[in-house]
Amino acid sequence: MNDTDKKLKILVVDDSDLILHALKNFFREYQLEVVTCHDGLEGVQQAIEIKPTLIILDLLMPNLDGVKMLKVIKLMKDVKDIPVIVISGNTNKRNVLAAIEAGAEKVLSKPLKKELLKKSISEVLGSEFLKKVKKPDSPSLSKDDKEFIYELRQYFINGFSSKIELMKEVFRKEDMGNLRFVFHELKGSGSTIGLPELTQIGEEVEQKIDNKIKDWDYYKQRWDEVLDLIEEIKKEQAAMD
Repeated sequence: MNDTDKKLKILVVDDSDLILHALKNFFREYQLEVVTCHDGLEGVQQAIEIKPTLIILDLLMPNLDGVKMLKVIKLMKDVKDIPVIVISGNTNKRNVLAAIEAGAEKVLSKPLKKELLKKSISEVLGSEFLKKVKKPDSPSLSKDDKEFIYELRQYFINGFSSKIELMKEVFRKEDMGNLRFVFHELKGSGSTIGLPELTQIGEEVEQKIDNKIKDWDYYKQRWDEVLDLIEEIKKEQAAMD
């Protein structure tokens, strides 16, 4: 493939900016265009428009979840044969079976492991695919999983201050909508950066919110737990610098 060739496209559909950042970073050393979107409805529209070589898809998303998106595109003649790799922070047997039955070729768990992702792409698109699209004469940007998680955690920390400001307003206004938004994001981020405690807090708070429980003392307590976890991560990151 030379510079005049049209770049092949990878469509990444995930409501987590952290995952979108991670996968864009992963594909930097390849001659591939990464197109991203945040929910299944937008994902279907993008799949029809750009007809990507591969779709990487989260399961739990707003508007149209991953399984429903899979079922929709598998009914469409122009995009039904595009291979799909599903990624999820909750790869229990039920979710895996649902994804496979809907048409996914592979199901990977978060946090993502780079070598497993490469292996899965090679199994889906052919063993020579990544070699053929690798940028010529460029050093490998590959890092081991520990470095990969370090970079993701740093990206997460750098963007966390905006959540702190948002949560101040959430508690001031007792805003259940944005409360759910923040803890839903934390749930996904926890699995992405290898911090299951954060995922658990997000799941438990989200469940209470969905049950319309307005226990603001409880929510403040759980937010304090989140802040303590973030401080621990910062210390761990600083020790690795």
